[in-house]
Amino acid sequence: MATYFIDPQTLPTYSPPLHEGTVNRRLVGRETGAAQVEVVLGVVQPGGKAEMHQHDDLEQVIYVLEGRAAVRVGDEIRFEVGPGEVLFFPPKTPHEIVVVGDQPYKVLVIYAPPMTGGGP
Repeated sequence: MATYFIDPQTLPTYSPPLHEGTVNRRLVGRETGAAQVEVVLGVVQPGGKAEMHQHDDLEQVIYVLEGRAAVRVGDEIRFEVGPGEVLFFPPKTPHEIVVVGDQPYKVLVIYAPPMTGGGP
């Protein structure tokens, strides 16, 4: 049965593997009836990070709501992102994200297809 209204404050939190200072809430996923997409609200505290990792069989989109982060893709591409900017990582794209500054980094993360682990 699909869930049409989700109150993020009522959802369990989790921190994915290879992430420090991160609190995620799965807004939309298999448990809400989604078969093709997952949406996660993530907050990473200042100094927090997602260590270099990749997703072998899914696409990842990150929409930055608040804060700033330094992003590294593979060994070569480095840049900084902030509110209103979007990151896209195709399958098998190694990436690392490190919060910069003294504000939390708040993002919406979209996976397609839904991730099969990493939290409740």
